[in-house]
Amino acid sequence: MQDKPTIAPAARSDADPAVELIGLSKTYAASKKAPAKTALHGIDLVVPRGSIFGLLGPNGAGKSTAINILAGLVNKTSGTARIMGYDIETQTRAARASIGIVPQEIAMDVFFTPFQALELQAGYYGVPKSERRSEEILAALGLSDKRDAYVRQLSGGMKRRLLIAKALVHNPPVLILDEPTAGVDIELRRQLWAYVRELHARGTTVILTTHYLEEAEALCDRIAIIHEGRIVANESKDSLLSRMDKRMLVITPVDELATVPESLSDLDAQIEDGNLVITYQKGTDSVTALMNRVKDVGLSIDDLRTDQPDLEDVFLQLTYGSG
Repeated sequence: MQDKPTIAPAARSDADPAVELIGLSKTYAASKKAPAKTALHGIDLVVPRGSIFGLLGPNGAGKSTAINILAGLVNKTSGTARIMGYDIETQTRAARASIGIVPQEIAMDVFFTPFQALELQAGYYGVPKSERRSEEILAALGLSDKRDAYVRQLSGGMKRRLLIAKALVHNPPVLILDEPTAGVDIELRRQLWAYVRELHARGTTVILTTHYLEEAEALCDRIAIIHEGRIVANESKDSLLSRMDKRMLVITPVDELATVPESLSDLDAQIEDGNLVITYQKGTDSVTALMNRVKDVGLSIDDLRTDQPDLEDVFLQLTYGSG
C-alpha cells in the first residue's frame, strides 16, 4: 500500500489553474503496420479553477491522448502539463493526488463489492481509514443498497456510478469525466448531471468530454474544441455561440406552402416541415423588414419564432467547416 503523497505547500499557489498544458505534444512511434502519428501538436490549454470545462472533439481528435497524459497512462513527447500547479513529470505523486479520472470504458474487478472497491481505491491513494468517505460517496451516488453486492451483479448504469465513486475517494480538486453518460438511459444521465452540478457547487473543477453536445451546452461554462491534435477554440460557452451570427426566422403559415413564394426567392429561404424558414444575418438583416416582406406576399401567419445556433452548429463549423 502506498504512503499518502507528500505535497510541498511551496510547490503551488491558489492562483494556479486547475489544469495547464503548455506546448504539449505527443507523437506515437511508427510500427510495422503504421507510420508515426502525431496526436497532439503542441497544444496550450488552461482550465480555470472552479469551472465545468468541456473538452470536445471528433473521434481521433486527441482528447483521450491529453487525458491519458494527465492520468500518467501515456508519456508526453514534449511540453509541460500541470495539475493544480504540480508538474506531472517532476511532482508526479502530488499531481496524481490532485485528480480523479472517470474513464469511458467500464473496467473493474467484478468479485469485489462496491464498498470494498472504494476502500481498496482509497488505500491506493494512502487515505487513512479515519478519513475515508466510502459510505458517504455510495449514498451520494445512490449505491448504498448495493454496498455489499458483487460488482458483477450491478447494472451498466450502476457500474458507471461506481466508476465516479472510485474517482472521488481521495477528494480530488479536479475531476475528469470521459464520456460519463455514454450508453446510459435518460434518467441516469439526469442524475449524473445533477451530481456533477453538486460537486461543482462544492468547489470541484470538472472537465467533461462528451459526444452529447446538448450535455456540454447544459453543463459547461467554458469549452475547448480540439481537432486533429490542435485546439481550434477555447472560450466561454456564450462566446462560442456568439461566433455564429446566423439566425432563423421560422414562420408557420395558416395554409401550408409547397414552395417559397417567388417574391422571396432572393432570400435564403426554404420550406421545412411546412414552415417557411428564412436564414438571416444578425445585425445586418432586420427581422421587421423580413416580416414586412412576408406580409406583402399576403401570407397568413399561424405562428412564428426565431431560432439561434446551438453548440452543434459551432462544433461542425469549427471542425468540419460546415454549419
